[in-house]
Amino acid sequence: MSLEDWTNNGWLRRHETGRQEIADLLAIVDRDLADAGGNISPDWRFGIAYNGSLKLCTILLHASGYRPEKTLQHYRAITAMPMILGAEREDDADYLDRCRRKRNIAEYDRTDVVTERDAQELIEFTRELRAAVLQWLEQYYPNLVPEGRAYE
Repeated sequence: MSLEDWTNNGWLRRHETGRQEIADLLAIVDRDLADAGGNISPDWRFGIAYNGSLKLCTILLHASGYRPEKTLQHYRAITAMPMILGAEREDDADYLDRCRRKRNIAEYDRTDVVTERDAQELIEFTRELRAAVLQWLEQYYPNLVPEGRAYE
């Protein structure tokens, strides 16, 4: 399936973005990466890092001209990542979907779901995904790359 098929199925809708919206979403990612390194529980560090990764997937969709509909927004944004970045990102989307489910348990059902290692792994993943998304933006949508962004 393609993103256009998803739109025809009602899972996505057209969206026109701009440099400021992308800059705002990247600012959330940067804030989340900073906050996830704080002295809080692994559950919360994981949840914050997950939010950063989700925003990066949202950037990919928005730059591509789409946004997910309300139902299954997180799932759709994550699942779209390999459709946009390439099939080699399938494992990353699977990993992030597992993180989505774990985060939901930690957020809504019980505590101590996430280990310190889980949290650190997701933080590192988010940093790497941030770099990949920025590189992708520079290559395909340079007009959306925020001015003055740090490229790590």
